Amino acid sequence: MKYMVIVGDGMADYPMEQFNNKTALQHARTPNFDRLVEEGILGLVQTIPEKLPPGSDTANLSVMGYDPLKYYTGRSPFEAISLGVNLNPEDISFRCNLVTLSADQPYSEKIMSDYSAGEISSEEAAELIDAVGVALGSKEIDFHTGFRYRHLMVWHGATDQWQLTPPHDISGQKIGEYLPAGKEGDRIRMMMEKSWDILADHPVNRKRVKKGLSPANSIWIWGAGRKPMIPSYAEKYGLAGTVISAVDLVKGIGLFAGLSTVDVEGATGDIDTNYSGKVRASLDALKQGNDFVYLHIEAPDECSHRFEADNKIKAIELIDSEVVKVVREELDKSNFDYSILLVTDHATPLSLGTHTREPVPFAIFRSNDLKNNRGRTFDESSAADTGLLFREGFKLLDCFLGRDNCLEATEQS
Repeated sequence: MKYMVIVGDGMADYPMEQFNNKTALQHARTPNFDRLVEEGILGLVQTIPEKLPPGSDTANLSVMGYDPLKYYTGRSPFEAISLGVNLNPEDISFRCNLVTLSADQPYSEKIMSDYSAGEISSEEAAELIDAVGVALGSKEIDFHTGFRYRHLMVWHGATDQWQLTPPHDISGQKIGEYLPAGKEGDRIRMMMEKSWDILADHPVNRKRVKKGLSPANSIWIWGAGRKPMIPSYAEKYGLAGTVISAVDLVKGIGLFAGLSTVDVEGATGDIDTNYSGKVRASLDALKQGNDFVYLHIEAPDECSHRFEADNKIKAIELIDSEVVKVVREELDKSNFDYSILLVTDHATPLSLGTHTREPVPFAIFRSNDLKNNRGRTFDESSAADTGLLFREGFKLLDCFLGRDNCLEATEQS
């Protein structure tokens, strides 16, 4: 048996008036999602524990089969390993976004205009992070270039006491009450303010403004964490596998789990990503001896953060037609049995522009065990109607991999 997990990041949503009071999943045309449901199993999964913030880090840990309450130490260490940055036990890593803040106010009065600086290119971002590193780096603090707007800061010997806010949670809001707090919060706030002086008039940003693009005029520090200790898939499941994602966070979780990663040309983490390239890399991994593939697609989440309703629908429909449809067609031609887990890691409601923690739909399809559930559809309401709920999200993967006869034990009370 070969196993493929397909994650549509942030696909789940709330009913929207512009969608005739349907969610994005209900409104989108998804015949291939629905075919998986009709021939497989549908339910809900609680991917984010009550005690942890709703984020892609905790949610993807759950979907990959790890209890976030046991293994989660913070977001950025996963991104660090993906970038090839080795963390020592005394190190704290931080996510370092390039963002666009409004121009005219004092720093604390500025507005978070764009958490991704207009999806700045990696080439432009590298120049800006280099400039920040030269000005603000020290023996204690290093800056590391990542992908597009997502970068990394490492503080050697830092405190554990931080109060930090993801920038995508405060789009359109004044930043003052969300600036870093905690034992060394003043020091990070000072670095962020100094980054404005470094970046606002940088040649890269002058060129972007002339082109009508958003300037990356500040860094935003968040997502602190220490290096976690996670058992590998070989130890936990006896499987060899691969992660296909454009997001360093997801690739990093995979690397900590002992999985390999593949960099797909044109994979952007947004709606313009190379869907067919990611599918081909996934299928190649299975055909080349891997037992397990984790295919992650970020686009719906990014569209929700930017309040782009039409693009979110488009992203969901592209995952349906260019990912799920092609995966099934190609795997049906293979000489092995296969299973597919289709899931959204968390909800990212268009009305809020940020993540929420309610249970989200999943579907399990097995090529050697076809069901007959006509009329079911892959969406929040239909999944709730089944009465099937994994209250501890990390247990879903055990069920998917056949490690537990767990479906009967997960019904809602």
